Amino acid sequence: MCRLFALHAGSHDVEADFWLLEAPTSLAAQSEVNADGFGIAALSAEAALLLIRNPVQAGSDRLYRGAARQAQACQFLVHLRYADTGGVSLANTHPFLQDGRAFAHNGVVGDLERLEHRLGERLAMVSGETDSERVFALLTLHIRQAGGDVRAGITAAVRELAEEYELYSINFVLGEVGHLWAFRYPEHNPLLFLQHAGNRALVERDAHGTLSLRADPRGDQPIVVIASERMDADPGWQDVGVGELIHVGPDGELDRQTVLTEPPRHQMVLSGRAEQSQAYERDD
Repeated sequence: MCRLFALHAGSHDVEADFWLLEAPTSLAAQSEVNADGFGIAALSAEAALLLIRNPVQAGSDRLYRGAARQAQACQFLVHLRYADTGGVSLANTHPFLQDGRAFAHNGVVGDLERLEHRLGERLAMVSGETDSERVFALLTLHIRQAGGDVRAGITAAVRELAEEYELYSINFVLGEVGHLWAFRYPEHNPLLFLQHAGNRALVERDAHGTLSLRADPRGDQPIVVIASERMDADPGWQDVGVGELIHVGPDGELDRQTVLTEPPRHQMVLSGRAEQSQAYERDD
């Protein structure tokens, strides 16, 4: 399956090179399987946005490694793609941008012709072929209809998707200046979060299973990390619940709310490459 990563460090810019390059299960390591493209969206404390996308394997790309080493931001959204819907191309590479928000998705949604009809003229927000970008457009539509209330818009959109459209999974992360949102539904694909205190060492495990610690270069700045899988040996990783919406605000405070409790009305059964794209092996 595709891989999601997001980081929120409150109002302070930090580096993310540990997670992108050095962690035992870094994004660079994960890209050996999820090699159909990568994207990095970085939002700085000054509300500046850096967006880098390339339809190539992240770990072998000079641009990815340069950005991973040098970028400093208070929020990062990163996506590794395993192509399913839509070809390997720049237009189909996450994260996508709409209304000043960045979005990355892991999963499969069907009934795309119906979804496009539902979007109507707002389909103009979509430039690629993916189901993910169309899901983002529906989220954007609902947020607009809610007067810019992101929580209300997300809640309405995911409930519509669960009730009206064939789907396998709609895990996603969404970021705007000061705010990070993450959602998991249903149970097929995992999503986890870690509240990492700035005064705690980063945890690494070598090939022999030996734990080691190294100083956290961020100093005392606490962060929240969202990821598709555990990226280091820190015992603080927790599962995002099924149907649970996580929000991290400008002060770094995390809140959790379950917004969907019923299974999808039209559960998708995958086969072929789609099934392979969503396969996931996880060691607990």
